[in-house]
Amino acid sequence: MARLTAEKKVLHADLEGDSVKAAAGSMVAYQGNVEFKNAGMGGGGGLRAAVRQRVAGEAVNLMECTGHGRVYLAQDAFDVTVVDLQQDTLTVESEHILAFTKGIQHDVQFAGLRGMTSGQGLATTKLSGTGQAAIISDGPMIALAVAPGMPLVVDPDAYVAGTGQTQMSLVSGVSWRSLVGEGGGEPFSLRFEGQGTVYIQPAER
Repeated sequence: MARLTAEKKVLHADLEGDSVKAAAGSMVAYQGNVEFKNAGMGGGGGLRAAVRQRVAGEAVNLMECTGHGRVYLAQDAFDVTVVDLQQDTLTVESEHILAFTKGIQHDVQFAGLRGMTSGQGLATTKLSGTGQAAIISDGPMIALAVAPGMPLVVDPDAYVAGTGQTQMSLVSGVSWRSLVGEGGGEPFSLRFEGQGTVYIQPAER
């Protein structure tokens, strides 16, 4: 089975006759006998998913890497983090997806108000199943726990992804953003409750 290993800003995808899907154009080198083909847009549902993504203004262009060898993947010198999923779901901002293994299903979900208030577009991607997913961040990824009775509030520009049984809601009028006078309208942040992990990046968009 394909294995993903992060080494700072580069992802190693080791293939043993199988495949991984990766962001188109992210291959920087490879060793061995590996073939690359366009895997279309990452919606998991063909044309219908592609239309949903186009309506949302956000498409995940993927390529499939198949064969025996090692593929080196990187994107814009961003830091790379590998998340192991065991019958779990990773909800990730689409632009932060670098690669995922064959056991992972992917689908596009609308972000609704969150996307509009944070200026990130209107779609996120859900990766679910058992396998590995590699996500990128501007600076080292920070994993923050969400526990019952201990809600987590994050800046929407810092949010990258989340796993577990968490519920997300918008919080308006957040004090720290009001103090620095960012944005032209009412400030919003994201509040997470439940049980799980939220991944954030140290740099804002």
